[in-house]
Amino acid sequence: QVQLVESGGGLVQAGGSLRLSCVASRRMFSNDRMGWYRRAPGKQRELVGTETSGDSTNYADSVKGRFTISRDNAKNTVYLEMSSLKPEDTAVYYCNLLTVFGQNYWGQGTQVTVSS
Repeated sequence: QVQLVESGGGLVQAGGSLRLSCVASRRMFSNDRMGWYRRAPGKQRELVGTETSGDSTNYADSVKGRFTISRDNAKNTVYLEMSSLKPEDTAVYYCNLLTVFGQNYWGQGTQVTVSS
């Protein structure tokens, strides 16, 4: 079992920035796919972006150019750098770890609220 703990959420004005962190309870392997998802009020959870092997990233069109995923394997941590935030980015953000064996782990989520 892997525990994921997110932090860094909060209230920010539109146009501002936040950095979310997700710490894993075990070493992150290069072939672990690390992802960020979000669930806005009244909506289904959606993909924000994923990162694998430190150099392969994929982002939802809605966040391309504004959000960046990175990882620090030495700290067992993956980050989501968010800039130019919009009110529609308001959501609970979840960290995800998918192993090469198909094991899927989720964090508890961290709230991001963007005021207009």
